Amino acid sequence: MLHELKKSPGRTKSGKRLGRWNSSGAGNYSGKWVKGQKARSGGWVPAWFEWGQTPLYRRLPKLRWFKRYFKLLEHHEPVNVGLLESDERVKSGDTITKELLAQNGYIRKTTSGVKILWHGDLSKKLSFEGIDAISASALTKVEAAWGSFAAPEVVATEEEAQEEQA
Repeated sequence: MLHELKKSPGRTKSGKRLGRWNSSGAGNYSGKWVKGQKARSGGWVPAWFEWGQTPLYRRLPKLRWFKRYFKLLEHHEPVNVGLLESDERVKSGDTITKELLAQNGYIRKTTSGVKILWHGDLSKKLSFEGIDAISASALTKVEAAWGSFAAPEVVATEEEAQEEQA
């Protein structure tokens, strides 16, 4: 019957009894060491406390002087010509666009900048359209394979257009 069931011996152990003198293994200071905030009952230290060292929030500059340099720099996702050469989905004579690179998994988004880099060999005739940048050595490899690179059109603001007309 259920009311007759008993726990098997050795299944549970009694908890460690702290502060029961030296032979208990947790006597004398009860595992809390000598004095201080952490030795008192209910004593704790916040996780951000750095024990007298100048805290991190005081070592870093204030936010109003902090510049987000990675956002200020022009960021491009790199694509090597060797990857395009080894990809079977890219045929000779194809036009490489951001949409094609995103579809094949070379870049994350079509809105991000793309730069073609030189690493690897290129024998396919490829034309690049709408790509933001290309390195000089990659451009020589593309032209050696009879390919072409068309830089994206730069849309001028109204103020710049008026200055050019004047």
